[in-house]
Amino acid sequence: MTDNSLIISSEWLVANTANPQVVIIDCRFSLADPELGEKQYQESHIPGAFYLDLNRDIASAVGAHGGRHPLPNIEELADKLSAIGINSAETLVVAYDDSRLAFASRLWWLLRYMGHSKVALLDGGFSAWKATGYPVTNTLSEPREGKLVVKLQPDMAVDIEAVKERKDLPNTVLVDSRESERYEGLREPIDPIAGHIPGAVNYPWQAVTDETRKVRSTSEQKQRWAEVETAEEIIVYCGSGVTACVNLLSLEIAGIPDAKLYVGSWSDWCSYQL
Repeated sequence: MTDNSLIISSEWLVANTANPQVVIIDCRFSLADPELGEKQYQESHIPGAFYLDLNRDIASAVGAHGGRHPLPNIEELADKLSAIGINSAETLVVAYDDSRLAFASRLWWLLRYMGHSKVALLDGGFSAWKATGYPVTNTLSEPREGKLVVKLQPDMAVDIEAVKERKDLPNTVLVDSRESERYEGLREPIDPIAGHIPGAVNYPWQAVTDETRKVRSTSEQKQRWAEVETAEEIIVYCGSGVTACVNLLSLEIAGIPDAKLYVGSWSDWCSYQL
């Protein structure tokens, strides 16, 4: 383990790939090429890992509102997770991707939202695993019997009405997780409107990791959030509720729990302005 229980090293994982109490999930994905992640998994992945797709498994179909990556059907996801051997309160889920935790963090947040707190992320992702020379395989993992019982934590998520109601309160901080150019409205490659929610402050999600894509230390995470740590409420958003989860992870590492995800994020907010 690293200096916190939310992030694990390749060294720890390689010693635990056969541990029946550990389930590894590959979350690799590309917004530019939605089929790429699963192709990469089929070609090469950590032995024993299962694959979950951002669009098919950890998000649901896009509607007029609700953002580009609405939450999945929770019971359906629970069934999928049970079928790969996850047991409530017992199984440690280890998620990884190759995008600085962008997609693995979404699964980390979802599992906690569903009441399963035993989940960690692989530091440095698949690239770090390969760089160590640890084994990879193209053998698809066999289903395993498990039972994940959902104990939903509804206070972890907010919708647009809650954001409108609370964003200007003196003890609420609204965090925009996108890169600064998108926050400032200088560039918008995905959504139809540029800019940010009025009153939001900008903490780009990429800063949670360093140049090597490893998660920065606990002390660095604490320093990063020093200006907002006394807030009574922190609401975090991004473009579609995915990369915001990297900031939620950072806040958790920094010892600032209970921050909330605006699930629809900017893609939901700006849909009401069209």
